[in-house]
Amino acid sequence: MNGLIIRPYRPADAIPLATLYHRSVNEGASRKYDAAQRAAWSPAPPTSEGWRARVEEAETIVAEQNGTLLGFMTLDIDSGFLDFAYVAPEAMGKGVAAALYAVIEGRARVKGHTVLETEASLLAEPFFRRHGWRVIQRQEVERHGVKIPNARMEKRLVRRFAAA
Repeated sequence: MNGLIIRPYRPADAIPLATLYHRSVNEGASRKYDAAQRAAWSPAPPTSEGWRARVEEAETIVAEQNGTLLGFMTLDIDSGFLDFAYVAPEAMGKGVAAALYAVIEGRARVKGHTVLETEASLLAEPFFRRHGWRVIQRQEVERHGVKIPNARMEKRLVRRFAAA
């Protein structure tokens, strides 16, 4: 995507990212999840302090184009857990997730991680597979009494050595 900027999270991003997350779930995931599952997953854009804490305490990076937020990913830099990976519905399939992921994996490597883990939605699973991840376990998470299938996945990071 022309003009795509990958940058660190800023506190002013919290509410726009909550809206992006909600839209990604309710519009973007409609091919893989039914209306009840999407409504249970994200009944409204999150506004709690818990939301803000999750994006501020993680290594959060944002994709932006012409001042519009198009996606974000978060990595718990201590554990190597990739928590959020969301792209605006209109930007899905246009390289935004790949650009975000390249930065996240690079940061994980710099921190010395040898394994990354995530819980991938059915929509995100093929993306992660293309980037070398494998399914560890299929599972269902329950939210508001509704079961939502996803996959626990991991990627082993091979150390890269500089040529002599």
